[in-house]
Amino acid sequence: MGLLLRARRASADRDRNYGNCVEVAFAGNDVLARDSKDRARRHLVFGQLSWLSFVRGVDSRFS
Repeated sequence: MGLLLRARRASADRDRNYGNCVEVAFAGNDVLARDSKDRARRHLVFGQLSWLSFVRGVDSRFS
């Protein structure tokens, strides 16, 4: 959890009213993600290329 506090963090405001937010932190070569409603749970760690593939896939489905 301390790592997330030191990392650069971003969260989306678009779904704030629906409670479907994910917090994302960029820490070196890793991308850390967690459910903003359940901050006590551990974060998931992704490599940069895996995260980029995920984001591009989501973006192509909703654009």
